[in-house]
Amino acid sequence: MLPLKGLGFINFMKYTPSPNRYTDTVGYNYCGKSGLQLPRISLGLWHNFGDVNDQNEARDMLRTAFDNGITHFDLANNYGTPFGSAEKNFGKFMKEDFVAFRDELIISTKAGHLMWEGPYGDWGSRKYLIASLDQSLKRMGLDYVDIFYSHRYDPNTPIEETMGALSDMVKQGKALYVGISKYPPAKAREAFRILRENGTPCLIYQDRYSLLQRGVELDLFPLVEEKGLGFIGFSPLSQGLLSDKYLKGIPENSRAGQDFGFLMKDQVTPEIISKVTKLNDFAKKRKQTLAQMALAWCLNDKRVTSVIVGTSSVKQLKDNIKALENTSFTDEELWLIGEAAGSM
Repeated sequence: MLPLKGLGFINFMKYTPSPNRYTDTVGYNYCGKSGLQLPRISLGLWHNFGDVNDQNEARDMLRTAFDNGITHFDLANNYGTPFGSAEKNFGKFMKEDFVAFRDELIISTKAGHLMWEGPYGDWGSRKYLIASLDQSLKRMGLDYVDIFYSHRYDPNTPIEETMGALSDMVKQGKALYVGISKYPPAKAREAFRILRENGTPCLIYQDRYSLLQRGVELDLFPLVEEKGLGFIGFSPLSQGLLSDKYLKGIPENSRAGQDFGFLMKDQVTPEIISKVTKLNDFAKKRKQTLAQMALAWCLNDKRVTSVIVGTSSVKQLKDNIKALENTSFTDEELWLIGEAAGSM
């Protein structure tokens, strides 16, 4: 084992995946009307895979995920602290642990948010998207990604330019499929049309979705169903709010307790804690943790192909996987849980 400054030792013992990863597994859903299946739970590398994080734990989470049939790892160009470090570290683990299993994996990445300084390192221009994917492939040591996303709608770039760049990535063999993330419904509909006309239909739409953030149910769910797309939800636990972590305050090592990240202390309001407490009571009645119930609830909608979990430990990942042991809800449960969570 070799020392890594500040983070202990990196374990380079050879990894052999579980032979039961496809028999004792998280299960799979077809992605819309395509032939591609995604695991019901996917592992996101937004947090906890950067240079500031424990590399042993990051490696063990990837191994545990794959051992349980989680074949989809979701990244973006700017994931990790500093930007790009999640892809770089994933590339290292890929080479050392998973290169022999590349054809068993779905690896996705994205571009659309700030990655480097200047006018060409943000948003949705052809210049940025193509340069970013080339950089991502180098960081991860890959010839192609399975899914490449436009990470957000760019109001200052013609949508034909952005979609044209996505189509060309597929035609150049740098991505097998393309998707979009966080687009307004009207712009999403336009993007779907352009991609289909280009001969590279959109595979999947990604957006935030949880018991506390249900806006996509109103307009985007009907749209992806109409167009035959998959939907994948990120932040299904609302950055950890939908767990028992914050019921008695803000722990020092939690996302809200850190100086970096996207969950701020002022977001953990008394109103939110009141909702979460009620939801926690429902979870106890179902003999689940709140996190397990929240994940199961997301997957209850047939339009949800997969949910992306962003865990900080193997223990947390295993707890999330156990959500799949009880994914059935009665109509009364769904109504009461929806009332407790509040309006969309």
